[in-house]
Amino acid sequence: MKSKNYYLIHLQYCGYRFHGWAKQPNVKTVHEMVDRTIRFVLGEVRFKTLGSSRTDALVSANHMVFELFLDVPIEMSKFLEELNINIPADIKAIKIEATNGQFNIIQSPKAKEYAYLFAFGKKHHPFAAPLMALFTFDMDIELMKQGAKLFEGTHNFKRYCTKPSPNVDFNRTIELSEIRLNDVYSANFFPEESFAYHIHSKGFMRHQIRLMMGQLILLGKGEISLAFLKETLNNSDIEHFDYIAPASGLILNKINFTD
Repeated sequence: MKSKNYYLIHLQYCGYRFHGWAKQPNVKTVHEMVDRTIRFVLGEVRFKTLGSSRTDALVSANHMVFELFLDVPIEMSKFLEELNINIPADIKAIKIEATNGQFNIIQSPKAKEYAYLFAFGKKHHPFAAPLMALFTFDMDIELMKQGAKLFEGTHNFKRYCTKPSPNVDFNRTIELSEIRLNDVYSANFFPEESFAYHIHSKGFMRHQIRLMMGQLILLGKGEISLAFLKETLNNSDIEHFDYIAPASGLILNKINFTD
């Protein structure tokens, strides 16, 4: 499709009832619902959409961006209003801006900020389940904080990836990796104390964050040591890990385009 008009649309969604962002046969996805709503709003106008990133099933997004390609211009404020009126309640468009044909939403340099919300101990209110993982065993949070810091910098994350493509580069740079009290998201049905694992990078591999969080969970349980965790970033000959943290605690917190 050859387009003359280009728009970036910023949105939020709760991913609990979706099978991720990308369209897939026979399952409900965020991209499918976005396209279905745009098709209703625009009528016969031809369009194409392309997301800046993918999220897994059950993963939510506080800030996601996709590009809208059109043959004809639109009145942006009116389009945004009509999009929100008709899109499902667990998806919200928060901003629209015009761009141009030189901008490439996939190849444009960007940084991704994720947060993984979790709590441990007594079972919390079921309403928290879509956004927060619960672990019913005790966890050494201070040790997990030390472990999280080991991920910062450039390392070989071969063990922290599932089904990599043949030519994937396993060397990734983690700009921020830290666990702290959850002071970003709140609700009266959240447990009194919860935590957030914050991780920033220009790019992540398939299931990388959840596999990293999985090792931090095992560290907090006392099943692995800091020395073992450090060695996983040096020895790339061992197969990837099997233990993966639950998806519903993961949130794509923000996407920053660096150009």
